[in-house]
Amino acid sequence: MKKSICLYFQVHQPTRLRLYRFFDIGKDSHYYDDFANRTILRRIADKCYLPMNALMLEAIKAHGGQFRIAYSISGSALEQFERYAPEVIDSFKALSDTGCVEFLAETYYHSLASLASYSEFEHQVLKHKAAIERIFGVTPTAFRNTELIYSDSIGQQVCSLGFKTMLTEGAKHILGWKSPGFVYSDASEPRLKLLLRNWGLSDDVAFRFSNRSWDQWPLTAEKFLSSLKAAAASGDEIVNLFMDYETFGEHQSEGSGIFDFMRALPGAVISDGTFEFVTPTKAARKHKVSDELDVPDPISWADEERDVTAWLGNELQQEAYNKLYALVEKLSLAQDPVLWEDFGHLQESDHFYYMCTKFFSDGEVHKYFNPYDTPYEAFINYMNVLSDFKIRLDDAISHGDIKFAARKEIEAPIAAPSKKPRKKPVKKK
Repeated sequence: MKKSICLYFQVHQPTRLRLYRFFDIGKDSHYYDDFANRTILRRIADKCYLPMNALMLEAIKAHGGQFRIAYSISGSALEQFERYAPEVIDSFKALSDTGCVEFLAETYYHSLASLASYSEFEHQVLKHKAAIERIFGVTPTAFRNTELIYSDSIGQQVCSLGFKTMLTEGAKHILGWKSPGFVYSDASEPRLKLLLRNWGLSDDVAFRFSNRSWDQWPLTAEKFLSSLKAAAASGDEIVNLFMDYETFGEHQSEGSGIFDFMRALPGAVISDGTFEFVTPTKAARKHKVSDELDVPDPISWADEERDVTAWLGNELQQEAYNKLYALVEKLSLAQDPVLWEDFGHLQESDHFYYMCTKFFSDGEVHKYFNPYDTPYEAFINYMNVLSDFKIRLDDAISHGDIKFAARKEIEAPIAAPSKKPRKKPVKKK
């Protein structure tokens, strides 16, 4: 039996907040930087999404369906595609139509809900699943959590939602002497199969590709195939290559040769015959479970620690996170879809990532993705927005028709963040 390569790409763009000052609180409740969102989305669409989707489609057709890949696309990204670059959705649909692409389920807002609220996590997963069904006509059967965050308790939640395959990080402190090159199962939920990211080989492409001081530079398809075969020779059954889609053309520029590398890789792998490309669901069906994994504390694919400190590692992040999710119970009292929509976008993990104070081994990574000059500016801006949101929520509860009702927006068409004017809160006498 051939060894397997599972190639998966994460597609996400956050809904960026505008500069929101203290004096805006209670006066202006449009929180989003529409210009930045449109400009950045269009730039990445032209540099990454459109050319890479065309390249992937060409590779699938050239190799008669032997080349298979997987994507997860957050709901926040889908909203921005529809609003600013609908041709990107069309290009993903063309990939879907080949039957060689699997779309995974995830949290709709690329959020940390799995760490905070099961009801909110469940809602977002179902909302995302419905969006994928509506847009691409397929039902996701495998799951990847935001930033590959996983623990035993999260695995139980995912399994309870009907998924039997989940992607996560091959973190060394969890694996110990074990290899990420096998299919594992959740120790507390054996029905859930786990595919673990080979972080070394994935990061060769995602982070080291254009590093001229790296001993493997320049990385060619032939060199990379040799590394893949070395993993297979050591006994690995599967190599899981998981990375951001924005690696191609955005994080690694076209001038680095990244597109040429990806254009050559499928043919090099297929002609060699050691491996076959598989999607996550097929990988879980093809390979038997090697062992159980016990993961009591959450892991992720971020930073050297492979934990959740990129989002919750300091007091700023924890304060913002706790204040946000403390509003879940109040929100259940308010039947206001605009409030729920804003609440969803305020959950995007990126907002907490911008508050990270890691200035050492991973500092440059956080600086590259951060639109704020300091984590403290990110925190202040976010808390100003959250203060206004809380005023609107309290006003809705004080003056609205309070009912404990099921949320209705799961089946609603995808829409961009609303620009509908909000009424100023009525001051109590």
